[in-house]
Amino acid sequence: MLLHRRIILGIGLLVCVTASGCANSSFGKAVERSIAPDPRLVSSSPISGQPNNPPSSPGVPIAQLPADFPGEIPLYPRAILQTVTQAPAVSNTPSSQPTPTPTTDTKPIDTETVWTTSDTSSRVQSFYNQRLPAEGWQVSAKPADDLSGIFTASRSDLQLTIAIQQDSMPKGTVLTIAYKRTSEGNQPPDTNTTNVPKPGDRDFIGPVMPSNTAQQTTPTPQSPTPTPPTFTDLDKTPPALRTAVKEVADLGVLSLQPAASTKPNVPQSATALEPNRLMSRREYVRWLVAANNRMHRDRTTQQIRLALETAQPAFRDVPRQDPDFAVIQGLAEAGILPSSLSGDTNAVMFRPNTLLTREILLTWKVPLDSRQSLPTANFEAVKQTWGFQDVNRIDPRALRAVLADFQNSDQANIRRVFGYTTLLQPKKAVTRAEAAASLWYFGSQGDGLSAHDVLQEEQPSG
Repeated sequence: MLLHRRIILGIGLLVCVTASGCANSSFGKAVERSIAPDPRLVSSSPISGQPNNPPSSPGVPIAQLPADFPGEIPLYPRAILQTVTQAPAVSNTPSSQPTPTPTTDTKPIDTETVWTTSDTSSRVQSFYNQRLPAEGWQVSAKPADDLSGIFTASRSDLQLTIAIQQDSMPKGTVLTIAYKRTSEGNQPPDTNTTNVPKPGDRDFIGPVMPSNTAQQTTPTPQSPTPTPPTFTDLDKTPPALRTAVKEVADLGVLSLQPAASTKPNVPQSATALEPNRLMSRREYVRWLVAANNRMHRDRTTQQIRLALETAQPAFRDVPRQDPDFAVIQGLAEAGILPSSLSGDTNAVMFRPNTLLTREILLTWKVPLDSRQSLPTANFEAVKQTWGFQDVNRIDPRALRAVLADFQNSDQANIRRVFGYTTLLQPKKAVTRAEAAASLWYFGSQGDGLSAHDVLQEEQPSG
C-alpha cells in the first residue's frame, strides 16, 4: 500500500516540479511531504511488514474527512477513506521570534486524502473524466494510460490533484486526492514579497496588488460558474414565463448542445434559445440534471450523479456512444427514469428525440421536488384535487406525479408553467420556454430553492 502511494505521489511531484513555480509553492511542498515515510508504519512488525494496530473492518473508513473538506470535490462513490494528512498552518511569525501556539483561526495550507476501492483504475478514471468537466472544473492534465496517472484541475479558489494507481495486492485501485485553497481571505497579508507569485506562475490567480494596498485583506470575488450564454431572443418568451426563463438562463444550465460535443468551460456565444420551439426528451433531461445540480451546488447529496461510460446501458436506443449517455443513464440509475433498473421491464427504449409531453415532464421533475416516495394515486383522486376534465387521458404511470405536484401549492409545476387550467392536456408537447420555467424551482412548498434565490446568493456583497 505504501509503495503504491509513494509511486503515485512521486508522479505527482514530478508533474508539479516541471510546472512553472510549483516546486517552491506550498502545494508542491505538500506533495514532497507526502513521499516521506509514514510515521505510523515505524511500529510495523519486522516479519509481516504490517502495522501493529488492529486492522479495520472491511468497507469501514479508517479515517474521517476534515469538517471543512470542500463539498465540490467529487468523491468516487465506492472508495473507502484510508488516511488524511493536513499540512502545517501558515505562520507569519519572524524566525527570530518564538512560534506562538496555533489558534482556532489557523488554517492548513493543503490536505491529502488516500482512498482504496476494489474497482479498476480505468473505471475510476472514467468517473473523473466525466465528473470534473461536468461540474465546472478546469482540467489541465489527465492520465496518459488506463493503469495509473494524475488529474490536475482547478475551480474557483481550489487547486486539485487526483492520483490514480492500479493496486495488484489486493486487487483494486489506490486513489489520492490532494487539494489546496489559493485564497485565504481571513489570513493576514504576507509581507514577504520575494515569494509573491508572478504572472505565469502556477500559483498566480490575479494581478499583484500595489504596495500601497497591501493592508487590504478582502479578496476579490470570483465567479462561481462560467459565463452563461447570451440568448438573443428571450423577448419572444410568453410574458408569464419571461422572468423565470431569464433567471434559469442566467444559471447557465440551458445548454443547446450535449456536453460531449462541446469543450468544457468554454462559454457559448450569443445565440437563439427559440423559446417557443418544441422540446425533445433528450434536451429536457440534459437541462433537468444541469439545473438540479446547479441549484444544489453546495449539497452533493442532492445531486444527480452522471453515469460512468463503462455502465451497462439501461436503454437500447441510448448506447454508451450517445453524447447524452452519462445524463440519461445517470437518471435511470437514480430511479428517476423508469427502466429495467427500477423494475419496469417494459421500459427498454428511451426515445431521446421524441417530443417531451406535459405528463412526462411531471413524471421526471416532481420526484426531484418531493425527494420522497410519491403518493398512491388514481383517476378519482386527481380529479378531486385538480379538477381536470381530461383526467382519463393521463397515463396511469404519471398519476402519482400529478397528484404529488398538487401538494406543492403555488410552487406546483403545473401552476407555475401552465397557469390556471381545468385541462391538463397530458399528451401536449412542451415548449422550451415551458421546460425552462419548470426548472425555476426545486423543492417542496416552503423548503426549496428558486433560480432567483441562487442568483441573489451569488451577488457580490457590499
